[in-house]
Amino acid sequence: MLDSTTSMEPADPHGQTGIVVPPSQTSDPNAPQGSLPNNGKGAHEWLRDERNLLEGPRSRLSELYRVFKIAREFIRGFRKLHFQGPCITVFGSARFPEDHPYYQKAREIGAEAARLGFTVMTGGGPGIMEAANRGAKEVGGRSVGCNIVLPKEQRENPYLDQMILFRYFFVRKVMLVKYSQAFIIMPGGYGTLDEAFEAMTLIQTGKVFNFPVIFVGVEFWKPLFEFLRNTLQANRTIEQHDITRLVLTDDVAEVMAHLSTCPSKPTREGPGFIADRDWLNDDRPMKPWRWFGE
Repeated sequence: MLDSTTSMEPADPHGQTGIVVPPSQTSDPNAPQGSLPNNGKGAHEWLRDERNLLEGPRSRLSELYRVFKIAREFIRGFRKLHFQGPCITVFGSARFPEDHPYYQKAREIGAEAARLGFTVMTGGGPGIMEAANRGAKEVGGRSVGCNIVLPKEQRENPYLDQMILFRYFFVRKVMLVKYSQAFIIMPGGYGTLDEAFEAMTLIQTGKVFNFPVIFVGVEFWKPLFEFLRNTLQANRTIEQHDITRLVLTDDVAEVMAHLSTCPSKPTREGPGFIADRDWLNDDRPMKPWRWFGE
């Protein structure tokens, strides 16, 4: 059990935390919009605060205060994304440069999805995320990012109409899933796998509808699909339909064909309008609430 003085950070002979803080995640008042609030806390404090949540019980008062902070982050995310219309979420690595074929593929997918009328949502960072957001913006579509406070790599990209910054991974994942009608899994690492299997588990267990889960990058994902078939299915830890509901392709046209099966169809009738959800058909204008962070 860790007490309140225990740190999980590695020892640093210079007395630092060992965390590299990107310029966009400091308390600099000149930092880009969407960075950490200028409240005297830098990324070190924000990251340490989240670790405290996962290091065991604290005082009752501090735990109660944390619950309120988590609730506020959920509410802010709900209200920000409430106005975005039907979304598709593109997951993928932050590490692919602009000239990489996977970057170009994600850019094309973002553009085609926007042409269908979808808002393109990503983690808001560089690499694949930037590419998908960029593609949507280039054709006049909507582009949204759900960013996260991290030690490195997760600066916001410049192709976002709306960026929401989260400190808690689990809150961010709820937002990415809650407002998505489909999940497009581009090549990536731990984070991409985490997000992909989160969506697959929710679909498998019936927690969400059977939305399309589309893996793009046949050569990259082929070993994963072989593992699913030859190990998991062979040992009956999953069923055949848990694999056959997944799509593996390199064809953008095939991706778009599967997006057309989404439960909530996009429409050009107006921003945020979804034809099969009566609660959005209210004639009364929905006004943002500033005290909810909208």
